[in-house]
Amino acid sequence: MPVMADSKAEPLVRDATEDDLPTIQRIYAHHVLHGTASFEEQPPDVEEMRRRFRTARERGLPWFVAEVEGVVRGYAYAAPYHQRPAYRHTVENSVYVDGGVLRQGLGAALLDRLVDSCAQSGLRQMVAVIGDSANAASVKLHERAGFRLAGVLQSVGFKHGRWLDCVIMQRTLGEGDETSPA
Repeated sequence: MPVMADSKAEPLVRDATEDDLPTIQRIYAHHVLHGTASFEEQPPDVEEMRRRFRTARERGLPWFVAEVEGVVRGYAYAAPYHQRPAYRHTVENSVYVDGGVLRQGLGAALLDRLVDSCAQSGLRQMVAVIGDSANAASVKLHERAGFRLAGVLQSVGFKHGRWLDCVIMQRTLGEGDETSPA
């Protein structure tokens, strides 16, 4: 069921499709080239984004897009936190919004939908790995969605001529560690 957020943009959050991937790639490429949220230095092409999308879907993990007036303006997805089997109940989230529509509620609508979807699927923890400790908007977005600070890895990335921290935030999903997973 689509989620509507209370904002000027009133985004429609829906499942992403392969037809959305060129727009998703363009949004992400901008953040890779001009921002510090991602530690990638070269943007992946559409085929690589398709591979990532299909891999997540094969694992039953969600990808969502936010539309404003019929145009995809942001996306979010869950990926395995790590590959080792003991991590199978934990995911890492990613949320990216088109630079022209920041601070209009799209990121919050996407993250809320992603958290709900992952909790409903039985996952137990969600981790946010936020590039650049100066990324106050992402930290606030995650705090608003119930994430807590788990730690800061100092100067672990070097991009755009400077050292960057990595902020780790975490949120319990569903029963968290209160019970054993099914």
